[in-house]
Amino acid sequence: MDDASSENLKPKYRRVLLKLSGEAFGHAAKSGISMEETLSVARQAKRVVDRGVQLAIVVGGGNLLRGAQFSAGGDGIIKEGTAHYMGMLATVMNGLALQDAFESLNVSTRLVTASRMETFAEPFIRRRCTRHLEKGRVVILAGGTGNPFVTTDTAAALRGRELGADILLKATRVDGVYNADPELNPHAVRYEQLSFTQVIRDNLRVMDMAAIDMCREGKLPILVFNFKREGNIERAIAGQPIGTFVHD
Repeated sequence: MDDASSENLKPKYRRVLLKLSGEAFGHAAKSGISMEETLSVARQAKRVVDRGVQLAIVVGGGNLLRGAQFSAGGDGIIKEGTAHYMGMLATVMNGLALQDAFESLNVSTRLVTASRMETFAEPFIRRRCTRHLEKGRVVILAGGTGNPFVTTDTAAALRGRELGADILLKATRVDGVYNADPELNPHAVRYEQLSFTQVIRDNLRVMDMAAIDMCREGKLPILVFNFKREGNIERAIAGQPIGTFVHD
């Protein structure tokens, strides 16, 4: 996105929770961390932080490991709970990569984990994280909620409410929520807006239902959008009509 168009994107939201899945850190259909992809996200995020937006980011770990890949085998060697803990550690690895990407761009950050890892990260303390945001630091939230059997979607909803975010941005590789899988059905129709009630009633795949219910109760709106398009993080925070907006 050029500088001229970027100047028109005045932020609509003061404090934002951005949910990045593991796919934000790697190439499609490949495992591992791509610093090229990680830097691309960091550059977009830097531009909104430079405009005074307070940004917290919950990171996933699916590019490195998914707990379900062990439990699906059914051999019982790695217990399901253990597999979830392994997935939490994968999110920390992504968080460290994202932190260094930001700091290579001279953006001040704090990596915060749900489980204690003081050697390289701070423990999650709500008041301390709020203070970091007020000082203009990007807060990277890794390790999910610290509990197994809970998705990073739910962690994003939880942290969004705890930190008083104005909106939860769910970054994906598709441009919103559809009535069918757009990668399989070329006739799938994208929703521009949805109510929480409709998402729950129609079992639409926005986020897991625990996260949806938590956002509904806290009146925390969700925007599902395609972060792969350059400048879309800025457009989302400016309130432009992209993706699918889910609200009360």
